Amino acid sequence: MTIKRAFKWTTLLILVALAAWLFIAYWMSTNDCNRNAAAPTNPMKAIRYCEYGSPDVLKLEDVEKPMPKDDELLVRVRAASLNFIDAGLVRGPWVLRLLAGLRKPEFTGFGQDFAVVVEAVGNNVTEFKPGDEVFGGKRGSVAQYVCVRKDRVALKPANITFEQAGAVKHAGLTALQGLRTGKIHPGQKVLINGASGGVGTFALQIAKAFDTEVTAVCSTRNVEMARTLGADHVIDYTKEDFTKTEEHYDLLFDNVNNHSMTERRRILNPDGICVLAGIGSAGPTQEQLGRIVRGLGAGLWSRFTDHKFAQYTTRMDQADLKFLSDLMAQGKVKPFVEKTYPITETAEALRYFEQGHARGKIVITVE
Repeated sequence: MTIKRAFKWTTLLILVALAAWLFIAYWMSTNDCNRNAAAPTNPMKAIRYCEYGSPDVLKLEDVEKPMPKDDELLVRVRAASLNFIDAGLVRGPWVLRLLAGLRKPEFTGFGQDFAVVVEAVGNNVTEFKPGDEVFGGKRGSVAQYVCVRKDRVALKPANITFEQAGAVKHAGLTALQGLRTGKIHPGQKVLINGASGGVGTFALQIAKAFDTEVTAVCSTRNVEMARTLGADHVIDYTKEDFTKTEEHYDLLFDNVNNHSMTERRRILNPDGICVLAGIGSAGPTQEQLGRIVRGLGAGLWSRFTDHKFAQYTTRMDQADLKFLSDLMAQGKVKPFVEKTYPITETAEALRYFEQGHARGKIVITVE
C-alpha cells in the first residue's frame, strides 16, 4: 500500500511540475517585435511574422541591416524559395512550438533558402569575395540582406538563374541525401512517388544523373512535365495504383507516404529499399498525422523484413551543395520553378503553396 501511495504521489508531482513548466514556458515565450519599436539605424526590408497564424501574419518591415562576423558573409538576396517547413513554422502546430516558441515564434524571420550576391566578407573568409554569386540557405532568407556562415553556401553555376538557384538548398539536399540513404547506384530501377513537387522534381533528375531507370508517379497535369525532366516511365496515380503493377524496383523514393507497408513491399525487389522522404501536401491536412505515424511504423517493422524502410533528416552540407552545383553546371539538373512572386506578395505566395498543388518550386524575388 505504501509503494502504491508513493507511486501515486510521485506521478502527481511530475504532472504538476510539467504543467507548471508548460505554463511558465508559454508566457515567457516572446520575440523582439515589441522591443524593436524604434526605427532602425541602417534599415533594410525583410519579411517577419510576430505571431503564429495564416499567411496574413507575414509582414514586410524595416529591420536593422546585419553585420557579418569573422566567418560570415553579408549577402544581398536576389531570390528565396518556399519549403514545407516554412508553412509549418508560420502556422505553429504544437509539435513545432516546442522548438520554435510556445506562445509566439522566438525567431521572426521567414524563409530558409536563397540565391545571393556577396556584399562583404568577414575577416576569416578567403573562399569568397564581394561580387560572387552563391546559393545556399539561412533562416530569415526572405530579406534584402542576410549574414550567413561561409560553409553554408556554394558558387552558383553561370547557366542557372538566381530564381532557379534560390530553389535548390532544402529540396535539392533532401532529394540527394534521400537517394544516397537508399544506396542509389547505376543500373537500378527507381520509383519516385510524388515526382512533381519541389523535392520530387529534384529527386527525379538526380536519380537520372546516377544512370538509373526512373519511374515517376504524379497526377495527370504533371505527366508531360515529368517526361520533360527525364523520367523513363510515368504513372498517373489518378488512373493507376503503382503498388498494383507487376513492376518491381530496387529503390522507392516515397515523397508522399500514402500506401501501406505491405503495398510498398510488394513492388520492391529482394533487399530493396523504400526511402521515407515526405508526407505529401505542403499545406496542413488531416492526412498528414496518419502519414507520419505510418512512416514511423514502417521504419520500425522493416527491421524484421528483407526490405528496408529508411528514414533520414536533411542536413546542411556544403559538399552536397557543391555536388548539386556541379550537376546543374553539367545540365543534368535544372530546378523547376513554377511561379515567382515579388517580396511584397510573400503572403500570397505562401497561400498558393499551402494549397498543396505547386509544381516544382515557388520562389520569392527580392529587389
